[in-house]
Amino acid sequence: MRVLLASLLCLAAAATCVAQAPAKVPLVFAAYATELAEPWNQVIHTALQDAEKTGRITYAWQDKLASPEAMTSAINSALVRRPDVVVADGVESLDAIKAVAAANPGIAFLVGTSQPPVAPNVSVFDSNLSEPAYLCGIAAGRLTKSGVVGVVAGKSDIQVHRAINAYAQGVKDANPAARVKVTFIESWYDPPKARQAALDQIAAGADLIWAEREGAIAGCREKGVLAFGNLVDQTAEGPDTVLTGPVWSMAPLIDHVTKLAAAGMVRSENYLDFSSLARGGAVLAPWHGWNGKLPPDVLELVREKQNAIKVGAIAIAPRADRPVSE
Repeated sequence: MRVLLASLLCLAAAATCVAQAPAKVPLVFAAYATELAEPWNQVIHTALQDAEKTGRITYAWQDKLASPEAMTSAINSALVRRPDVVVADGVESLDAIKAVAAANPGIAFLVGTSQPPVAPNVSVFDSNLSEPAYLCGIAAGRLTKSGVVGVVAGKSDIQVHRAINAYAQGVKDANPAARVKVTFIESWYDPPKARQAALDQIAAGADLIWAEREGAIAGCREKGVLAFGNLVDQTAEGPDTVLTGPVWSMAPLIDHVTKLAAAGMVRSENYLDFSSLARGGAVLAPWHGWNGKLPPDVLELVREKQNAIKVGAIAIAPRADRPVSE
């Protein structure tokens, strides 16, 4: 009996030790194709910084990895520390990233791309901003006085296409007679080029522009034209210019991925649905006082559409083909 009691006490002590053992703190490395200042990067970077501040991860990063060679070199150098998760921009270097992932099946790769996941360890995500972009289109269609609104976009990409097409759908739903001008600057980050594209659209009659790329707000500010920001709250770039804009949040997805990593789980999943109004991965930026200046019926219509999307009464499923300027 004494032996049995001693054994039970040992088992209880061992269980207590296991229960009290600190949870694993995953190491996350992020590889950014463009400079960190690009809003797309900032969304990911901020979410990872927040996770580190709360003790959930240890975080390291490198930016300006525009070529497959640079991306591969940076990731391979980071692998010396055996990170639990590698977050990488796959738009320009997807094949190179997948090759590194295939050689390291025990490490979770979270890749920004519209392509499908790859077993056993490549999960995918992207900034699907179609829902808040549609809401901005609703506002634009109601607010335009010239009947012409614009979009200054980066490169051709499926998720960019969908967001712009959703914006155009919102414009047409609110104002069927309105025209939507679209300019691709063929760069993910070239503020001077985006600024000039905005100026060109304004000269062509646009009186409200969605600044899908950084720099377009500057052109709108110069000419006194209203604008929507993108990816992050860009009101600070022009409080008298920026109404609101689609905002992307990686917080829900980073929370999910870091919990898997802490548990030692490696997956290959498609996380595109995390970028939704219902899941909190996409929202409209605060109006910052514009809700007291704009016509109440415009704001009410936007709120109605937003609530309908959240509860599933409206499904925003725009085309993926490249938008054409009207």
